Amino acid sequence: MSRLTVYRDDDPGSVVLRTEDAAGIAEALREIGVRFERWDSPVVPAPDAAPDAVLAAYRPYLDELMGETGAGSADVVRITPQTPNLAALRAKFLSEHIHSEDEVRFFVHGWGNFVLHVGGRIHDVHCVAGDLISVPAGIPHWFDAGPEPDVVALRVFTDTTGWIAHYTGDDIAERFPAA
Repeated sequence: MSRLTVYRDDDPGSVVLRTEDAAGIAEALREIGVRFERWDSPVVPAPDAAPDAVLAAYRPYLDELMGETGAGSADVVRITPQTPNLAALRAKFLSEHIHSEDEVRFFVHGWGNFVLHVGGRIHDVHCVAGDLISVPAGIPHWFDAGPEPDVVALRVFTDTTGWIAHYTGDDIAERFPAA
């Protein structure tokens, strides 16, 4: 189940808000400029479906989303315990960073936490299959799918070169527990 937990950024033990209601999550994130939607898609490809099959299954949704955002490309990311260099990849995602474009993800299978650092607060968004999240350019964040991830997600890019992170150098992600 999707979940949003908001903490003060100076206290990992503080809980300012917690909700599992998709509409409540969307409303709370809209206040900081983040788009969150629950897609009720009749399409559910197998977890091991080839990337082309996943893209084809979601093509009508992707075309609409890419038209709205002006995106130029989409791909599929699959992260499992068998992913090569998993420890290094996880460390890269766990360091607080920003992007020069919106980071748009749709969760096809599995789960992951987008953790946003905005306005003196940490917004920990637990996304599951069917969730769409769009983190605007410039919002500091990190991502965690746990030490044994099993996630498949669609990624949408405006810049066709793909995922490029600009690390903030802040160690805040280390002060908040990983998934």
